[in-house]
Amino acid sequence: MSDLPPLNTATIWAILKDTIDDTTANRLVCHHLGYDDGTVDPQWLEAYPEPPNFIESRPAVVKLTRSIPPENKQLLKEQLGFGGYTIDELVPRKTRRATMANWLLSYMQQNQIPL
Repeated sequence: MSDLPPLNTATIWAILKDTIDDTTANRLVCHHLGYDDGTVDPQWLEAYPEPPNFIESRPAVVKLTRSIPPENKQLLKEQLGFGGYTIDELVPRKTRRATMANWLLSYMQQNQIPL
């Protein structure tokens, strides 16, 4: 979708820093899962016939986490130097955004999209 931000490091940081709204972050993940063009994996489609809201749905974000290959679980730290949130920032909304950002980084890695 042309109204989505580009998939790059700046966008990933914007998700982490909360400068991209939740709706756009959700749409970005759903777009790259294939919901927009009908290429969504059948397992996702079975569990979520409609694009899930990863900010509001713990089960959806757990499924997203599990879909990240083990070798890509630490990409936020390894590629961006993201040290995580402080204790006072550890709320479900922010941790779910971090999961979404990590999934997008993993997607970039798997699809050879340069940082």
